Amino acid sequence: MAELDERFTKFLLDSGALKFGDFTLKSGRQSPYFINAGAFDDGMKIANLGAYYAERVVAAIEDGKLPQDIDTVFGPAYKGIPLAVSTAMALTNNHNMPVGFTFDRKERKDHGDGGIMVGKPLKDGMKVLLVDDVMTAGTAVRETLPKLKAEANVQVVGLILAVD
Repeated sequence: MAELDERFTKFLLDSGALKFGDFTLKSGRQSPYFINAGAFDDGMKIANLGAYYAERVVAAIEDGKLPQDIDTVFGPAYKGIPLAVSTAMALTNNHNMPVGFTFDRKERKDHGDGGIMVGKPLKDGMKVLLVDDVMTAGTAVRETLPKLKAEANVQVVGLILAVD
């Protein structure tokens, strides 16, 4: 895992996503560094990011920390959306693990197909893997879990982050 961590850190630096300075985080905490997932702004960068997340998923499965039969990868709006899509694509294409992707809208849509979720529909008993960029106070996860449970009785099997 150390080799993957080193490659991922280099990728963050090379892509301009890892910044050093004096930053105020969403939680209000001060930090000497900041991860800007918005820096993954082209197809190659987001494909590489998804590949790194997929490698983390596979490693967690091999370590017995995640089940092999994940049904969908969920990313909270907005920055989690490309993470969920690219991770699902990398798991399917690079690791022969066909999984869906799901994400939420910030506001419920009351026209067209309606609803708050987009992508693979959530159903009772599904195994859902959460992906997000960073976690400082856990706010996004605390906001996400009730949304998922309101849609279906899903089992959240884990969380993969770029930085914790």
